Amino acid sequence: MNILVTGGAGYIGSHVVVELHEAGYNPIIVDNFSNSDKSVLKGLFEITGKEILLYEGDCRDQKFMESVFSSEDIHGVIHFAALKAVGESVQKPLEYYDNNVGSLILLLTLMKQYKIENLVFSSSCTVYGQPDSLPVTEEAPKKPAESPYGNTKQLCEEIIEDTFKSGQQIKAFALRYFNPIGAHHTGNIGELPLGIPNNLVPFITQTAAGLRDSIIIFGDDYDTPDGTCIRDYIHVMDLAKAHVRSLEVLNRMNQSHYDYINIGTGNGHSVLEVIQKFELANSASLNYNIGTRRVGDVEKVYASADKAKEVLGWQANRSLDESLRDAWNWQQKLRDSENA
Repeated sequence: MNILVTGGAGYIGSHVVVELHEAGYNPIIVDNFSNSDKSVLKGLFEITGKEILLYEGDCRDQKFMESVFSSEDIHGVIHFAALKAVGESVQKPLEYYDNNVGSLILLLTLMKQYKIENLVFSSSCTVYGQPDSLPVTEEAPKKPAESPYGNTKQLCEEIIEDTFKSGQQIKAFALRYFNPIGAHHTGNIGELPLGIPNNLVPFITQTAAGLRDSIIIFGDDYDTPDGTCIRDYIHVMDLAKAHVRSLEVLNRMNQSHYDYINIGTGNGHSVLEVIQKFELANSASLNYNIGTRRVGDVEKVYASADKAKEVLGWQANRSLDESLRDAWNWQQKLRDSENA
């Protein structure tokens, strides 16, 4: 079965491509490399032993996307292609709405035209805003988004649900990720942010590798045990497996369906705790400084993952320590290749 993976050269997308290949699917990547690097294709080949088919272009480009759909017999779509930096979205809201919402609308239009039913959408726990209670379940109300990025995820979920309610034959899951970290155990692919990282763990690994002088912790005056924000950190390969399970469940369905599912570990860890665990897991010493709060950041959020276990038969298996060791292995391998 051919599975179209938009944003498939990105951090999460590339790991899902590996998991799809190992599960017997044929992944096809669409990516414009606006926030990824073509070196990931070499890493994918080293892991899979296969040249993954790539269409290079923008998911908002109708002519380009029509050429992809008309050239391949596509059985399902996993949609990652989106801008994703919370802080940047506050500064550039129009770019985020155009890219994240526009690409989904075109994708759903083409899926209807080509009679493709299965869709796994890359959503986010940002749809919850700051939850009233933790762990947050799927029944928690959506709060007003803390950022334009979070709002695009809310809007996209609503667009998929409205498409389902309209009578279009579609079977879809919106997977609400918590915080993906780590890398493939081989170190051949991992998180490769362009420019200054927006996520904590690449900032940690780049600091440990000497690429950055110190880590900035955005605020230590939150209502948490150590004053820093709390998140649910999930290994990217556990997350990748959730996508394959989602496709398998959708394939077994005989009628239209839409649902949203948390993908997390069920455990919350503070920013300071993650830094300290990285130091212990990798025998490293890190410099960090306390900065001001970052606009758009939620104070604390972690998942109830019960629904994922019930509906998908999935649960996270890798520990925070393993995630941090794999992230450091990836950073070291990246450094070695650049110095070779």
